[in-house]
Amino acid sequence: MSLKEIAGRAAVLQALYEEIGEQLKAAKADQAAGLKAAREETGATRIEASLPNGTVVAKVALVSPGAAAVVVDEVAFLEWVRDNRPDQIKREFVTSVRETFVKALLKELTAAGVPQWVDQETGVVHEVPGVRMQPRASYTRMTWEKSGPDAVAEAWRAGELAALVLPELTVGGAS
Repeated sequence: MSLKEIAGRAAVLQALYEEIGEQLKAAKADQAAGLKAAREETGATRIEASLPNGTVVAKVALVSPGAAAVVVDEVAFLEWVRDNRPDQIKREFVTSVRETFVKALLKELTAAGVPQWVDQETGVVHEVPGVRMQPRASYTRMTWEKSGPDAVAEAWRAGELAALVLPELTVGGAS
């Protein structure tokens, strides 16, 4: 393949990649909205993903994670860390808490389900100021059937998916 052909191929693949990325975002948003509506109407939180020929290739589930700990008041949180874990303070032009500590602490508080931290050395339970539990957005998770990816590839090669996946790129597709 010549350099000109390689460049042309790369340009085509980039255009397709960008279009597919946008279409995937839209499809996932529609999927999440549909599953949220189904949950409200019928309580259903799962659906099978099928090819046009009816072959089930995956299962999609609506995941509703529990609340997560988030810092909502930086000043109060910084003061608490300064008083209780001064080793986690980094001094620069601005005093701040080490990101690794924030991430680890928020993960611990999220797992506990409350914005309280237990000092392992003293056993003292601290209410962590500036942190609260906030609901997290639902999202969808797809789990492939064992033969799902192969079935999708086969259907793609057979030309069965073009109108389903990117109708605006097919002959006579959406305009």
